[in-house]
Amino acid sequence: MNFSLSDEDRMIRDSVRDFCKAEIEPIAQEIEDEHRFPEEIFDELAALDVMGVPIAEEHGGLGGDQLTYALVCEELGRVSGSVGLSYAAHVSLGSKPIELFGTAAQKEEWLEPLATGEEMGAWALTEPGSGSDASDMDTTASKEGDEYVLDGTKQFITNASVANSVLVKAVTDPDAGYDGISTFIVSPEDDGFSISTVWDKMGLNASPTCEVQLDGVRLPEERLLGEEGEGWTQTMKTLQGGRISIAALSVGLAQGAFDAAKAYAGEREQFGQPISKFDAVRDMIVAMYRKTQRARLLTHDAAWRYDQGERVVEESALAKLDASEAAREVAEDAVQVLGGYGYTEEFAPQRFYRDAKLMEIGEGTSEIQHLVLGRELGL
Repeated sequence: MNFSLSDEDRMIRDSVRDFCKAEIEPIAQEIEDEHRFPEEIFDELAALDVMGVPIAEEHGGLGGDQLTYALVCEELGRVSGSVGLSYAAHVSLGSKPIELFGTAAQKEEWLEPLATGEEMGAWALTEPGSGSDASDMDTTASKEGDEYVLDGTKQFITNASVANSVLVKAVTDPDAGYDGISTFIVSPEDDGFSISTVWDKMGLNASPTCEVQLDGVRLPEERLLGEEGEGWTQTMKTLQGGRISIAALSVGLAQGAFDAAKAYAGEREQFGQPISKFDAVRDMIVAMYRKTQRARLLTHDAAWRYDQGERVVEESALAKLDASEAAREVAEDAVQVLGGYGYTEEFAPQRFYRDAKLMEIGEGTSEIQHLVLGRELGL
């Protein structure tokens, strides 16, 4: 692997970094306090042409690769976990599966407005009782003539209340196990679709997390994504890229926390010198840097291998596991470096700390990543 970025990658990264510094960072705490999804930020990201980074140009995207996409996720996470999470869910989960598995007509109708940023996307897999066993579904899609009728509840669905399309997993054959799950393109405008809850959370409150009710939602056959029974295979492939995006977002959170701690330690004086000169603080900041760099290398490696067309089940799980835990550990140490100030909302580390915890839960908990890695290692 060549660890140097291309000129195009650096240009996109720097452009997004400048935008984040100027437009997102000043309002990052405000939108959290208000629990407000910042539509204007996503409109501006669309104007930057990054709402469909890894989507082909013919479908309205930028035509970039997974590494470029990871760089964008990282820069967003560096200033706002909420913006980064909604962005990653829109791209990896709401858009990419349509490109991978959709028909030409589906791509034209549903993917193009997502890739251009005209619309927002979401993905509905988790259910109230499923937990880490995401295949344990009660949501059903019954065939009636040339229509499917969807009934069930989806839980903890990012972007559902602001999305224009939601990719819903449902059981089409209850006796077929994994092979009985299918994917459907659902519009919030469809009769029977409703948002029953928008959750108040520990963090990431500018990114809506919702409970979705499907009550007799009737869909024409052309809303089936791929073939009947392919839903779980699609899910596993989708998660390879999705976990890389969460790893990248985690790297961004860690970097943002590290930046805040390093800057504070260089300015804050005790006993006549900056606290960065004291061994305890210096060693903590060095450890934060090491964890962030390690997570970044694992993430970039997974993204690069994904771009080579490799199967990256192991690499994506390892990157997601390491980066999510690094984000939480680095953010916690950043709070400690700032002391009492780190516990206040006047400084960013408390926000990074709260946001980072979700990275160890979403798209497969750390425990699930251990399970996946164990299987890949033949254990």
